[in-house]
Amino acid sequence: MVEAWYMDESPEDQRAPHRLRPNRAVSLEELRRLGVVYRKLDADNYQTDPCLKEIRRAENYSWMDIITIHKDKLPNYEEKIKTFYEEHLHLDDEIRYVLDGSGYFDVRDKDDKWIRISMEKGDMITLPAGIYHRFTLDENNYIKAMRLFVGEPVWTPYNRPADDLPARKQYMKLLAEEAQ
Repeated sequence: MVEAWYMDESPEDQRAPHRLRPNRAVSLEELRRLGVVYRKLDADNYQTDPCLKEIRRAENYSWMDIITIHKDKLPNYEEKIKTFYEEHLHLDDEIRYVLDGSGYFDVRDKDDKWIRISMEKGDMITLPAGIYHRFTLDENNYIKAMRLFVGEPVWTPYNRPADDLPARKQYMKLLAEEAQ
């Protein structure tokens, strides 16, 4: 099961857990209120998994690829790690399914505080269009993940501030509606 918590403000290694002391856990329900969707799937059988097939059909995820993030596998590794950790948003949902390894997605809550979501093998996450987020490896320095898209992939990150973009405005509207 996925684990999430509020982050401390430490400037130490981004790959460290960065838990507040005492820990302040975040529930799946709290993530859902932010528009974050979590699923647990069978990563050992992803090629034939009927659950994944049904999710792809229902959500219209017509395009996918697999990325391995490790210094020996990803060209321009150091540059990519820095880019992934820059706070940004996308105009489309970001869907990631961890097939092996582990890492962290950090998302902003409604009060602009960082929540760290620990992802490991079998975890699938959907981050809604317009949510500020970032990604980093954990201390294991390795993740293999499926990236899913509706239609052709759009890789464009919009670094913060991007509050004037329609996707951000729509996301803020969703948060306001959820708060009522």
